[in-house]
Formats: sequence, C-alpha cells, structure tokens
Amino acid sequence: MPLVHISLRAGKPEAYRQAIFDGLYRAMHETFNVPEDDQFMAITEHDAVNFRYSSSYLGVSRGDDLVYIQITASNTRTVEQKKALFARIVELLGEDPGIRPQDVFVNIVEVAKENWSLGNGLAQYA
Repeated sequence: MPLVHISLRAGKPEAYRQAIFDGLYRAMHETFNVPEDDQFMAITEHDAVNFRYSSSYLGVSRGDDLVYIQITASNTRTVEQKKALFARIVELLGEDPGIRPQDVFVNIVEVAKENWSLGNGLAQYA
C-alpha cells in the first residue's frame, strides 16, 4: 500500500498530471506487486520561487520539468524490485507525459507494516 507524493512546478495541464498518476501506478503494479485499485497519490504544484533543485548534482542535467516522487511503502521490497521500479517509472513517464529521464527524481521511504492505518483507526497490516 504505497503512499505517493508528487511535487512539480505549477502550470502543467490536467492530462499531464493524470499521466504521471497513471504511469506511477502502472510501474508500482508491475514491479512492486501493488494490487488493483491500490492508488493513494497526491500532486502538489509549486511556483518557481518555491521549487528549488540542483541542475547538475551528481552529473545529472535537470531542468524545470523536474518531478519529485516520494513513495512511502512497507519495507518488504528487494533491492532488485526497487531498481526495477525506478527504471519502469522513468520509462513510462518518458512515454507519457514525455518527461526526460534526468527530470525524474524518486525517493522511497520504507516503514514497518504496523505503521499503517488505512482508516477506521485500525492497523490493518499489524
């Protein structure tokens, strides 16, 4: 049950933002075995003055179409699954909405399964 926060510069059309949602869900479904209908994602848009990034850190040439993707997930995935997820996200977001690989910044935050409450005040996975 990943929880995904996406941050980008303001001004992209709805179809662009929906393509990000669709691509991320598909990548997680294919590589992280996320079940059907397990979609918990939010996009936050920022004015240029409130969106800072390095245009060259670690030799990656980033631009104004940079998208930050933070995925909070249970700590049950292997390193191979994480690498597959990163690659698949870049591939799918490159296809639609057309984001360059250099502009896809992904971070996974792992938590223990008992740290989730999906509603009703219950720890469903504990």
